[in-house]
Amino acid sequence: MLERIQKVNDIKELEPQELLQLAEEIRQFLIEKISKTGGHLASNLGVVELTMAMHLVFQLPQDKIIWDVGHQSYTHKLLTGRKEGFESLRKYGGMSGFPKRKESDCDAFDTGHSSTSISAGLGYVRARDLKGEDYNVISVIGDGSLTGGMAYEALNNASELSTNFIIVLNDNHMSISENVGGMSHYLAELRTAEFYTGLKKGVTTALHNVPVVGDSIIEHIHRTKSSLKQLIVPGMFFEDMGITYLGPVPGHNIAMLCRAFREAKRIKGPVLLHVLTEKGKGYEPAEMHPDKFHGIGPFQVETGEPESPKKKDSYTDVFGKVICDEAARNPDIVAITAAMADGTGLAGFRKRYPDRFFDVGIAEEHGTTFAAGLAAGGMRPVFAVYSSFLQRAYDQVIHDVALQNLPVVFAVDRAGLVGSDGETHQGIFDLSYLSSIPNMVVMAPKHKWELADMLRYALSYNGPIAFRYPRGSAYDEFQEFRAPIIYGKSEMLYEECEIAILSVGHMFEEAVKVREKLKENGYSCTLVNARFVKPIDTEMLEHLRNHHRLVVTIEENVQTGGYGEHVVEYVSRKCPGMQVLTLALPDDYVEHGSIDVLRKETGLDVDSMTSRIRTLYDRLQEKI
Repeated sequence: MLERIQKVNDIKELEPQELLQLAEEIRQFLIEKISKTGGHLASNLGVVELTMAMHLVFQLPQDKIIWDVGHQSYTHKLLTGRKEGFESLRKYGGMSGFPKRKESDCDAFDTGHSSTSISAGLGYVRARDLKGEDYNVISVIGDGSLTGGMAYEALNNASELSTNFIIVLNDNHMSISENVGGMSHYLAELRTAEFYTGLKKGVTTALHNVPVVGDSIIEHIHRTKSSLKQLIVPGMFFEDMGITYLGPVPGHNIAMLCRAFREAKRIKGPVLLHVLTEKGKGYEPAEMHPDKFHGIGPFQVETGEPESPKKKDSYTDVFGKVICDEAARNPDIVAITAAMADGTGLAGFRKRYPDRFFDVGIAEEHGTTFAAGLAAGGMRPVFAVYSSFLQRAYDQVIHDVALQNLPVVFAVDRAGLVGSDGETHQGIFDLSYLSSIPNMVVMAPKHKWELADMLRYALSYNGPIAFRYPRGSAYDEFQEFRAPIIYGKSEMLYEECEIAILSVGHMFEEAVKVREKLKENGYSCTLVNARFVKPIDTEMLEHLRNHHRLVVTIEENVQTGGYGEHVVEYVSRKCPGMQVLTLALPDDYVEHGSIDVLRKETGLDVDSMTSRIRTLYDRLQEKI
């Protein structure tokens, strides 16, 4: 059946009895391909029938399907003729693991972060109505994404619509970690709707049988716009907002899903279709451990085990161990995550200190202000959060944390290039946006031991402070270089003359290799570990000016607003005669691909950096 899907809407040519086989083939295809390329497996296995039903009922690309987050769009890509693209899934120059408008006109909106689809869909609806056009808009959002406040802002606005807008609630009881909070409990109650549906029918029948007054009671209920469902299902949150609620509908029954979508299309106004799915469906390891198979590298299909077992601790692992050790010594330390306990290394903390662990759901803005409240109340909060997700809380960092100079620690994970997830997940802006904030201190460790030292320093610092570290194995060389962390001070590792390399955080590993190449070619080269991005170590720069003509900064952050620009600004004012070369990422969005490939493409690989340094230094020498 899958071979017959060559382009969009080909699924409509299949017979009803062939659809079940297609669903099975899609699952087998995804398992096989993702086991080789890595990617998001569990979420995609859970929406196979849901995606098929939408493609059967709606006409793409005229109708617009907007996927919240978007990591569950693999079946959508298959059904729009992109089967061959899975050979290069998430590779540089290949197919993205997320919807991309530049990739297909069937991808209505670029997504990557959560809780955005209803807002984007509402924008499409308003544009459609203003332009007098006629198409359907369907926003698909998971129950995990409904923990994000932006979704409620959009629902609040959507309730005013008088034209059709379909919101699909994909309810699998999971985000990445298991869902938390009131909405999760509310949806759990709605999952028992079969009971309520049966009760509704029973009440209706009973009222019909009441002589004289029965039918008038039913009519009165309808006339006052209080449906029996509202009387029977507690709360009816969506109905009370003015959004028609349909469901719950079994999310793996194609016929029932198609009927539900056809009904939803007829409603004049916003409608929420509640669909129950199983994350990881059809592959037992993913069904048993959906969090493990949310985003996974290559694995063995037979066992579900990683193709290449992890050999070294990651920076995340080190952070997780050290924060537990520090919490044992200080009862005021609390940890916060935004639905990423495992991803940020806080699973151990959650187990050991459940009363001091807080999962706020996919709600980074709330998590940041919540941390500010904890700090104001005398606690020592540590908010462990991915770099690209902390962007969502920029205002809260400024207004609620830094403005009050509160001692909140931001452990910024997945900083720098993260690779295969691409533009929406690269953590390449944090040095810029954090160092622009008054009162904020920003650090970056060169190896795993320095990360441990920085966490301990941050917990003792009386103000807002952040330290950033990358995804992947922690650098474990140069253990002997571990001078105490002193506010605003960098670390001299090798002092020579002429060329000085100032490396930021995990780029130290590359900086060491650059220095070695320069030394091999006869250049004299100093190596400094910056440690602090804000404040920069101006005393070190003053020291370097005496014997160095060229200062080189190396950072895995965009150029604008980064460490290098701060150094340039100071040197231009205070150190005349000294040249600065900033080696950073271009001011652009970096697409998906392996870290090595992306560094080469952006000029941050060892050979490219060495070549640029030599070229500039030689030019300076010619001017003498």
